[in-house]
Formats: sequence, C-alpha cells, structure tokens
Amino acid sequence: MALSSVDLPGRPIEFTVSEVTGAIGDSVTVVPLIVALAATTDVSLAHIFVGFGVFQIVWGLVYGMPMSLEPMKALVGLAIVGSLSAPELAGAGLLAGAALLVAGRMGLVGRLEAIVGEPVVRGIQLAVALLLLEAAFDLSMASMPVALLGVALVIALSLVGFRRASALVVLGIGGGVAVFAYGVPTPRLPALAIFPSGVPTLTTGALEGMVAQLGMTLGNAAIATALLSADLYDRRVSPDDLAQSMGATCLAAIPAGGLPMCHGSGGLAGKYAFGARTAGANLILGGGYLALALVVTGGLLAAFPLALLGVLLAVVAVELGRSALAPLSGSREWAVVLGVALVGAFVNIGIALVAGLLVWLVLEQASTGA
Repeated sequence: MALSSVDLPGRPIEFTVSEVTGAIGDSVTVVPLIVALAATTDVSLAHIFVGFGVFQIVWGLVYGMPMSLEPMKALVGLAIVGSLSAPELAGAGLLAGAALLVAGRMGLVGRLEAIVGEPVVRGIQLAVALLLLEAAFDLSMASMPVALLGVALVIALSLVGFRRASALVVLGIGGGVAVFAYGVPTPRLPALAIFPSGVPTLTTGALEGMVAQLGMTLGNAAIATALLSADLYDRRVSPDDLAQSMGATCLAAIPAGGLPMCHGSGGLAGKYAFGARTAGANLILGGGYLALALVVTGGLLAAFPLALLGVLLAVVAVELGRSALAPLSGSREWAVVLGVALVGAFVNIGIALVAGLLVWLVLEQASTGA
C-alpha cells in the first residue's frame, strides 16, 4: 500500500516500502564503488554524492520510471587501480559525455553497437573486473583477518538470499567502525567549486579508457537499458535518447565535481527486482545521496577499514564479472571475451579493445562469407 503518491500526466510517483527497497537495488554497487574511488584517489566524495543525488531525481522525473544511474565502471575502475588520476578521469568523462551527446543526436548508437560487437564489450567488462579483484586483494592485505571475516559475511548473506545487498551490509559495518573511530561528523554543505578535484587532463591513458568505456556504455547503458525499459516497465525509450541524457549528465556533473555517469541495465534490473515501479525510487535515492553529501568527510573516509574496502571491491568485481559472462553462449564468443579480458587486465585496456574489435570483425566476416 502506498504511503503517499503524486500523479504527473501519465507518470504516477509513489513513495512506498517497495520504492524504498527498489532504491537500494540501484545503490548496491554504486555506493561501494564510489567509496572505493574516494579512498584511492583525490576526488571529493561529497561532490560525487551531490551529482548522483541531483541526477537520480532529474532522470527519474524526465523518464517517468525508476531509471538507473551508475558510475561509468570502466573509467572508475581504472582510476581505482591507479591507471587514471582524478584529472584524467574527469577529462575522459567529459570526452565520453560529448561523444555520447553527439552520437545520440545523430542517431548513431544502434549502428555503433553493431560495429563494436557484444563479446568485445563483455571482454572489457571482464578485464575491469579482474583489475578490481587485483586492487581488492592489495587492500585486503591491510588486515587479512578482517578481510576474511568480511568475505565470510558476504558468503553467509549470499547463501540466505541477500547476495546483492551483502555489499551494503559490509559498507554499513565499515561505516560504523569509521564513525566510532572518527566520531559523528557535523553536517555541512559541500563547497561550490569548478573542478574541485583538479583541472581535467587528456592523456593517452585517458583516451584509451574513454574508448573502452564507450564500448561498454553503448551495449550496457544504451541498447540493453532501452530493451529492459520496455520489458520491465513498458516504457519505450530510445537508445539515442539514453545516450543524450548520459552525455548531458557527464557534461553537467563533472565540472561540479561529479563522476562520469551512465544509465545501466544492471541498476535498472536491480531496482525492479527490489520492488521499484515508479520514479519515487529515484526521488528517495536522490534524497539519500544528497543527505550523505552533507556528512561525508575526508577524516571519516580515512577511518574506513581498508580490508573491508577490499571486500567491497571484490563484491563489485564479482558482480561485474557475472554480468560479463552470463549472456555468453557459443565457444567463439567465449574465446573473444576471455582473450579481450586477459589482454586488458595484463597488458592494456585500449590495446585489448582495438585487438578485440579487429578479431571480431574478421570472425564476423568469415562467418558471413561461409
């Protein structure tokens, strides 16, 4: 039963227990990932939460449904493992945002997706997952007993049906430890600033990360999210519209200290699975993010146990790896995905993307010729 509701033309908004739990469904990977990013780079966690809060609300109202909003995982993952600095992350995100905006306006998303090939995109996802696992192990070495306890808790929660929520439980425990060590922070407004984490820079690594991210975004955040919107919520959303909204989000949020953000099919499915049916989930989650922006501080973050942070990263990595491998069927797809993933994890993401794309085009041409 609805606690309250608001009716927009054709777009009801409800605030129910289901909308609250649905909001959590879109945060189970978002919050651990951005906390890990803030702990390993110079980004401002408060400004990041403001960006997520504002745009959760904006796109929930615009699309009239529980539209997801997630970090661009390839770029953020590369920043967490040290391959991108905060200014490089901002530069790559701005460039990706501009590219998405132009591609959406010109109706190029569908054609670009056909060229890239889904197995190549899945391989990049798996490569980022492997890099996150490596970073998770390094962080866990700060206190292996604490890390093992965290892993045991995640396994126990997964066995009783709370796999997706396990990361939030570990995050809550780590947050409790940090508050106990640091004290309860005094709420304060984040300072208004342009590029609070440094002026964006474009390097070879940033360009490679941007290209890799676009491959993931086109498949997971544009095409797949458009299909899920119709399947789950009976909303016809154009992939090109999604590309434009993601581009606009990046271009507006990054100068104010936000992250490169995208819509994601995983977040949309998570909201649905946890009960969200209206944009009320976005308003609830957006309000929660804005509230967190008032209390997070550098000292509080520094008090967060690094070993538990490693557990959080491992959970995120496993979820990302699962999403990369789940849709695979044929041996040819498996070979491309694993090849791209290994080259990306042990050599370079950009080289993996280019090599994977060339191999996939050759295989497709051979298949067509046969």
